[in-house]
Amino acid sequence: MTAPQRLPEASRLRATQWPMVLGLTLLWLLLWGTPTPANIVTGVLVALLVVLVFPLPPIEKQSRPHPLGILRFVARFALDMVVSSWRINRSILALGRPRCAVLAVQMRCPGDLLLTATAVAVTAVPGSTVLEVDRRSGTLYLHVLGGDREEDLARARRDALRLETRVVEAFGTAADVAAIRASQTAQEVFGRWR
Repeated sequence: MTAPQRLPEASRLRATQWPMVLGLTLLWLLLWGTPTPANIVTGVLVALLVVLVFPLPPIEKQSRPHPLGILRFVARFALDMVVSSWRINRSILALGRPRCAVLAVQMRCPGDLLLTATAVAVTAVPGSTVLEVDRRSGTLYLHVLGGDREEDLARARRDALRLETRVVEAFGTAADVAAIRASQTAQEVFGRWR
């Protein structure tokens, strides 16, 4: 595997800082409410000052969008929303108080970007929310509605891992996709390990 090609320090700073200058200028204009020439000039000056005082570190590319993977992710995510809403309604309308559980799910691709995207997607699906993310081990701690039985907890764990798989197939690098597929193959051969 080859290392990513690094740009000279001045080029890297220039390449990473200009989008920030543009964004900060836009934020300045939104805060002032009117895009007058004076507001634009002062916005650019304030943005340049902020960028010079607080420079951004170089950003390594951590994702690569895959159009077919994104389409699969969106379609399955919409289906997950409908199915989870149905489960929540059934749980709410049942007699008694619904049980909840907290469970830890270790992700297979613990990169920051994919871990964050998976946590957001898991939280967006009704019935589960991410309580904590352990970045070092790549573990999501989920609060799950309807965790009465062991089968419900196993299903919630499988749902989170499937969601991670779809996120990785939509936005991951080739190495991330290969790691997910290798993990799935190992699980099929050896079974689920703890």
